[in-house]
Amino acid sequence: MAAVHCVIISFSKSNRKKKFIYDGDKIITVKNITPYLTEGENIFIEIRNKPLCPVPKMSNGNMPADGKNLSMDAKTYEDFIKCEPRAKKYIKRLIGAEEFINGKERYCLWLVNCTAEEIASMPLVAERVEAVRQFRLNSTFKNTNLIYCPHLFRDLKNPANFIVVPAVSSENRRYIPMGFLNSDYIATTQVQIIPDATVYHFGVLISSVHMAWLKTVCGRLESRYRYSKDIVYNNFVWCECTAEQRAEIEHTGQGILDTLKKYPDWTLAKLYNDATMPDDLRAAHLANDAAVMAAYGFSAKTTEAEIISKLFSMYESFNSAAPPKFNYK
Repeated sequence: MAAVHCVIISFSKSNRKKKFIYDGDKIITVKNITPYLTEGENIFIEIRNKPLCPVPKMSNGNMPADGKNLSMDAKTYEDFIKCEPRAKKYIKRLIGAEEFINGKERYCLWLVNCTAEEIASMPLVAERVEAVRQFRLNSTFKNTNLIYCPHLFRDLKNPANFIVVPAVSSENRRYIPMGFLNSDYIATTQVQIIPDATVYHFGVLISSVHMAWLKTVCGRLESRYRYSKDIVYNNFVWCECTAEQRAEIEHTGQGILDTLKKYPDWTLAKLYNDATMPDDLRAAHLANDAAVMAAYGFSAKTTEAEIISKLFSMYESFNSAAPPKFNYK
């Protein structure tokens, strides 16, 4: 069924002392409405191509540009390796938002270290590589390197370890599901990746503080969150942590990861559905939220609106002067 998503904004020539934000049945009286339809000062978040703070860089996943010839679903994968068993060592799990959140299995030929002779010796692999070559030759986007390397994805990002963040996620979740993956997985452009990230970075990113920020500044696909590295991640202001606060966030972040491991047969969609989220996972997130909130100087009673106001104030301070040299890594 089709759905229509509307935002109605009214303007006035007069400088009204009172302005109103309508959110469902709520009417909120405010002094000023920001570009993000929240109460506060007129601060606009601009595209930034590297993080505001010294943290590991986030990047898009890999664009195959292969006409779907280097990828395959679970059934095709099983049939493929039965007929072409030598190709198994060149096949990795393919991970986009759908695969990561809903547990869908997809695979891809990752032929980075495969020689032309090896490809030629595996007829089913050679057939797919030729199909990629023809797809790229017929594409309106001409790139000589892509045409002469039909066995490779356009991008070749395959870090040893990385945090994965879905590019699009449901607005009904309290937290965007995130996690760590290794080089056995190839990320698509449907996720963002953070190589060299630590459990500390994971703990902050999956916290209610970061969620409040992304809900405010991210783009939307219908009503779903669209996570952008250039808007959401690169402009996020990381707090100054003491060694004790950092250790506590690492502890609570690991607590979330350890709890997730208790449910190997559950999808992240089920684990992060408010109606089905296990009590111990909810408790782990609340503990992590408390640790991150404390590091930012927030109390348990701090509202989401107050969190946003403080984060925007921190962002403005970082932009207006040279930021202090905090230890974020």
